[in-house]
Amino acid sequence: MQYRNFGRTDWKVSEIGFGGWQLGGTWGPMDEKESIDTLLYAFEKGVNFVDTAIAYGQGRSETVVGKALEKWNSGKIYVATKITPIMPELTHLDLDNKPQMKGRYPEWYMRQMVEGSLKRLGVERLDLLQLHLWLERGITELDWLETLNALRKEGKIDRIGVSLADIRPHQGLLLAKYGLVDSIQVLFNLFEQEPAEELFPEGQRSGVAFISRVPLDSGSLTGTWDRDTYGSWSKDDKRHLMYRGKRFAETLERVDKLRAVCKPFYTNLAEAAMRYVLHQPAVKVVIPGMRNRQEVDMNVVFSDGERFPESLLPQLKSYNWKHEFYH
Repeated sequence: MQYRNFGRTDWKVSEIGFGGWQLGGTWGPMDEKESIDTLLYAFEKGVNFVDTAIAYGQGRSETVVGKALEKWNSGKIYVATKITPIMPELTHLDLDNKPQMKGRYPEWYMRQMVEGSLKRLGVERLDLLQLHLWLERGITELDWLETLNALRKEGKIDRIGVSLADIRPHQGLLLAKYGLVDSIQVLFNLFEQEPAEELFPEGQRSGVAFISRVPLDSGSLTGTWDRDTYGSWSKDDKRHLMYRGKRFAETLERVDKLRAVCKPFYTNLAEAAMRYVLHQPAVKVVIPGMRNRQEVDMNVVFSDGERFPESLLPQLKSYNWKHEFYH
């Protein structure tokens, strides 16, 4: 396992982290015992960074992570969790029209959420607390930052981060430029290449650490899907909703084209996808979701320091695809 400096902190984090959304059961049934075993196996393989959130199964993901931490008695594991904003109008909020940030993360609410996370994770201090949604007006409407700084002073949290909305990396440009937070989590993969254009360079200048999520595009970039895959998902599997209608067929078509471009360099599309994300120095940790030991092995094998072929990079640019399937 290779390790990277996490921005302005003194952390050395594994460049392959553990994405914990699936632990909440949103992506199909998860056995708690197997989930804990998978986490411990990942730790044994050198993974020392876990990303979870209160919203993942209404705290279930945090609880599972907490149980794994209780059983782990070796090196430090950095745990990042996230707080969702108060947004009664979430279903019709126009994220592209600069909605109000003030009041989305009130002090009483954040304190309540932090105490819940501390209890579920079984820790005395949260290593990294992230806002689960960033709104651009947060640059000047700073009530959220005042509360987080107070929680840091009290020893409840160590570092502060933000998770950007999908396919909107531009909304984090000023946040990265001013360095108001220690880390920014962003969607970045072979399809979603935009963060590398402006966001990453801006963050590198200010020392912000980037966390890359969905490196395999919710599974499509594993290269293992075929025409029958959609029918194998249960209706309570989030992918069943995400890839409804023509979305699944369109995704398969795009994956096939991308696979053809990568084939002279990589016979396995998943390897191309993971190494593409890892080649970006601004990315300090990539957080694929892992459901079992086999998936851990599939991901950690790519942390070997191998360089991404420079001649492939310009060929990939035309495959940039901004798509938002979570709704």
